[in-house]
Amino acid sequence: MAQLLIVYHSRTGGSRQMAEASCRGAKPEGNVILKQAADTGPADVLQADGYLFVAPENLATLSGEMKEFFDRCYYPMLGQIEGRPYAQMICAGSDGAGAAQQLARIATGWRLKEVQPPLIVCTHAQTPEAILAEKEICAEDLARCVELGAALGAGLAMGVF
Repeated sequence: MAQLLIVYHSRTGGSRQMAEASCRGAKPEGNVILKQAADTGPADVLQADGYLFVAPENLATLSGEMKEFFDRCYYPMLGQIEGRPYAQMICAGSDGAGAAQQLARIATGWRLKEVQPPLIVCTHAQTPEAILAEKEICAEDLARCVELGAALGAGLAMGVF
């Protein structure tokens, strides 16, 4: 059975909610592992058949904790995961494009295959108070996350990717 690894980082809860929603969508399709970026290592990456990366946008780029995950795992699994499918979700305060582009460039370096355009959820948090506040992702956006998880899980299960 194919295994989907969902790796996420969340500082204010938005990315965590998105990751959990995608996990709910993927679980009926097969084996899903949901892990925080800080707790995910090269062995986890090597065991998975596909990936969903979920992270917040911080200062128009990928969060540092998510970047640390990618840096920490790169060399130990280099040359062992080429061509595996991935998708990404970004929880953004403004537009998320910078974080999505950075993650896509990292995935290119990992030699992964993008199978879904980035899903960006914008919270519109623009004041210091709103940026630091715990996020509540709306039902419509969570439904999109569930759908992405289900599609990725089904694609892996059917061997489409």
